[in-house]
Amino acid sequence: MDARLNLHTNAVTGRLFKHFNAAGKVIGDSSLPHATQELVKIRASQINGCAFCTDMHTKDATAAGESATRLHLVAAWREATVFTDAERAALELTEQGTRIADAAGGVTDEAWADAAKHYDEDQLAALVSLIALINAYNRANVIVQQPAGDYVPGMFG
Repeated sequence: MDARLNLHTNAVTGRLFKHFNAAGKVIGDSSLPHATQELVKIRASQINGCAFCTDMHTKDATAAGESATRLHLVAAWREATVFTDAERAALELTEQGTRIADAAGGVTDEAWADAAKHYDEDQLAALVSLIALINAYNRANVIVQQPAGDYVPGMFG
């Protein structure tokens, strides 16, 4: 299977992804826990059906030491006992922020308040930015039908 458009070699998307990657570095360097960042990227990618990003972020999380049990349970996090309350709040915000069109009011005040109990303002800013960024990556990859399975941790720098 080939992508409809090569997002990595096209001049326009190449320039755009440089900015996306720079934004990702700002988020990655924030005080939002790295494990939480990977869980958020995985959950949004699952919801959006982005196989490329799901492959990438599960492999990156594994390389960073995340347990197979937690990775296998991200899709069913509500029933799983392996996530902290803070991670649950981040996953809920991720789901609501990814499924904005499914709810007339967008993200609920309850989901926001729960996240705010666990994360300071800078961490919330990083979390909101991460949810927006991974959704942008997911949409680009899904639109072009980016194939998945060949990602190797670190291959993009």
